[in-house]
Amino acid sequence: MRWIAAMAVIFCTVMCCFSKTEAAVLSEATQECLDCHNVFHPGIVADWEKSRHAQTTVKDAMVKKGSDLRISSKTISDALLPSSVGCAECHTLNGQSHEDTFEHNGYDIHVVVSPKDCGVCHATEDGQYAENLMSHAHGNLTGNKLYQDLQRSILGVPVLQDDDKLTYRPENDMTSAESCLYCHGTRLKVTGSEVRDTDAGELSFPIIKGWPNQGVGRINLDGSRGACSACHTRHQFSIEMARKPHTCKECHTGPDVPAYKVYAASKHGTIYATKKDNWDFKAVPWTVGKDFTAPTCATCHISLVNNTDGDRIIERSHRMNDRLPWRLFGLVYAHPHPLRPDLADIRNSSGIPLPTDFDGTPAATYLIDSKEQAKRTHTFQQLCRNCHDASWVNGHWERVENTIQCTNEATKAATQLMQRIWQSGLASGLSQQKNPFDEAIEKKWCDVWLIQANTIRFSSAMAGGGDYHVFANGYYSLSKGIQEMKDWYDLRTTRTKGTK
Repeated sequence: MRWIAAMAVIFCTVMCCFSKTEAAVLSEATQECLDCHNVFHPGIVADWEKSRHAQTTVKDAMVKKGSDLRISSKTISDALLPSSVGCAECHTLNGQSHEDTFEHNGYDIHVVVSPKDCGVCHATEDGQYAENLMSHAHGNLTGNKLYQDLQRSILGVPVLQDDDKLTYRPENDMTSAESCLYCHGTRLKVTGSEVRDTDAGELSFPIIKGWPNQGVGRINLDGSRGACSACHTRHQFSIEMARKPHTCKECHTGPDVPAYKVYAASKHGTIYATKKDNWDFKAVPWTVGKDFTAPTCATCHISLVNNTDGDRIIERSHRMNDRLPWRLFGLVYAHPHPLRPDLADIRNSSGIPLPTDFDGTPAATYLIDSKEQAKRTHTFQQLCRNCHDASWVNGHWERVENTIQCTNEATKAATQLMQRIWQSGLASGLSQQKNPFDEAIEKKWCDVWLIQANTIRFSSAMAGGGDYHVFANGYYSLSKGIQEMKDWYDLRTTRTKGTK
C-alpha cells in the first residue's frame, strides 16, 4: 500500500516536474529519474533545474562561440548530444569503470560522479586539475609517514599507560574522514551491498567506505582523483559559487591556513563585503572594473580575467599552482613551489620526506627554480596591475619576499632549539625513531611554523596586515613561542647541570 501511495504522489507531481524543466530537453532515462526524485529529493531536482546543464543540450552547447563555449572537449559521444545534462547523463556515464555501479530501476548507475566523468565534456579542466597539487592531496598526506605522525599527534586517541606514559592510538576512519580527509579527500571503496527499506520499497545499494566526501584529492571509485563538487557544489555546479570566497573558506580558514580570515580582514575583503551585491559573478570572461572591482580567491588563482578593453589579462586554469611562485604553507619552511603535484618522491638531503632541510635549505631537485618563480610572479602581477600601479605592486611583493625570509629565519631558530632538545635527550624525535610531534615541547615547535609563521605569511601575501600580522597568531605569538621553547630548554639543562 505504501508503494501505491508513493506512486500516486509521483503521478500527481509529474506535470509539475514537466513545467519546472520545460527549458530542458530530457533523455528518457533522466525523465525517469526525475519522476521519482522530484518527490523524494526535491532539493536536488530544484538545484539542478537552475543549472546550465538543465538549460541547454550538449549539441547546442558545443556550437557556442568564444567565451560562451563552456565545453572544452572536441568530441563527445553521439548518445549525449541531443539531451540536456541530467541525472542519467552523469550517473550512468563510464559505468564499466566505476566500482560502485549497480542496477537501479532498470538502469546501471553509480553513486559517485568523478572528475573523469565531468571530463567527458570538460576535458581541458579535467586535465589541468589532474596536474594540480589539490588533486593529489589525499596521497600527499596519507603516503607521507612524517605527515601521518603529525596527524596522529593531533587526531590520535590519547591512552595513559600503566607506567604513566601517554601514547596515541591511531584515529579511526570516521574521525579521519571528518577532519584532515574532509578537505584532503578520502579513499572510496565498495565494501558490499545492502537492502534499504525506502519510500519506494526495498532497494539495493552499494556500501561505500569513505563516503560521503567531496575532498579535493578524493580517490574515486573509477581510480580518478578529486571532486569537482568541492568548488562547484552539486547539483547546480555554479560558476558563481566557485568564484565567491565562502567556497574556499570551507577548507582555507585556518589557523594553519588562515586565507579566508585574512581575506575577510583585508581591504580586498572589505570591498567584496560592501560591493558584492553589485558584481556579476556569472559573466565569462570576468571583466575587472566592470563585473567586479576587487579580487576574490578565484580571481587570483583560477579565473579567466579581461580588462574593460576586452584584452585578456590571464587565462582560466584549474591547475592552481600555475600562478604560485612560493608555497607559503610551511613544511617546516616556506619554499619554492613543488615541480610536480605528486609529492611522494620528495626527500631533503637527510632523506626525510620534507621539501627543505631542517636548516631551511630547499630540496631543490623537487622544487621549481628561480626562473620559473619569476615567470609565475610576473603572471600574478599582471592581475595586480589592473588595479594598482607598479610602485604599489612592486612594494607589496618586496614585503612578501621579506616576510618569507623573516619567518623562515624565526622558524630556523625554533628548529635549532628543537634539535638541541632532541640531542639532549629531553624529548624523543626522529633520531630515536619516535614521533617528532607528540610531546608538549614539540607541539610548541609545531605552533611556530604550522600556525604562527603561516599566519604571518598569509597576512603579508594577501595584504591582510594588522592584527593577523602581529597579535592574531602573528609575530607576537611567534616570538612568545620561541622564547618559551628557550626558557623550557634552559630550565631543564640547568637542572641537569645542577645534578652533576
